[in-house]
Amino acid sequence: MNAQPTQPARPGQEVALGMPRLPAPDYPAEVRARLETDAKEVISRYPDSRSALLPLLHLVQSEEGYVTRTGMRFCAEMLDLTTAEVTAVATFYTMYRRKPSGDYQVGVCTNSLCAVMGGDAIFDDLKEHLGVGNNETTEDGKVTLEHIECNAACDFAPVVMVNWEFFDNQTPQSARRIVDDLRAGRPVQPTRGAPLCTFKETARILAGFPDERPGAVEGGGGAGPASLIGLRLAKGEAIPARVVSPRGETPAAPAGTVPGDAADTGQRHHLSSHDAPQKTADSDPHHPSGPVTEEGE
Repeated sequence: MNAQPTQPARPGQEVALGMPRLPAPDYPAEVRARLETDAKEVISRYPDSRSALLPLLHLVQSEEGYVTRTGMRFCAEMLDLTTAEVTAVATFYTMYRRKPSGDYQVGVCTNSLCAVMGGDAIFDDLKEHLGVGNNETTEDGKVTLEHIECNAACDFAPVVMVNWEFFDNQTPQSARRIVDDLRAGRPVQPTRGAPLCTFKETARILAGFPDERPGAVEGGGGAGPASLIGLRLAKGEAIPARVVSPRGETPAAPAGTVPGDAADTGQRHHLSSHDAPQKTADSDPHHPSGPVTEEGE
């Protein structure tokens, strides 16, 4: 079946049924050869070639910025799978884009804790500021905005991720600065983790190829101090009391620390928003909590 099936309609008009056109076109010969070399390297890492499907989907995503029909056909041929099997996986995981997207994927956590701490307000503000809706891309092709169910960083709520790098303790104002800098080409530094790269470059790293940018691996870091307090307490370590300034202010460095060292930056820049709780109404003025009613009202 080479053509998309249609139904009779008014003269001169056809109605598409939404079925994909098969078969998908192949990559140009030079692209195909390059991707085959990379794919064989990925497949060699697994005792069962089928297990390489997830990284191969990231590989084809790094080529065009999303998983195309051509990319799914390539994965199926390399792994001796059907295109239906590959499509089932590619459409299940949200990290695989299904349409052209921006250089920077900005994901705002709107799950319970981040939402209460202001995530909903950040997401609504960015939609208005960028003039796009969920899973839509700005006209300049720089930013794709989406809400995410959880960024696995509740200690630093509300959290925004750009190409899966963390931006902790955000506000509508700070999130606007991030997207404005991204669109203007100005450098943007995540709160934790490696320096930013484009979505295509990120996809190649997720496919299992090394990040060869200077300092990128060293910048990976680990969990922030707020995430490790429970572990330190469980080990019997004493957690010194400290005064935490409200979000947005920079407190003085703890006594005895050297400016710029891990203790200094950890104490002053990687604090959890729960260490200095804010009134929800201040960070989320459009979603104040409603009155509590008795059961049945």
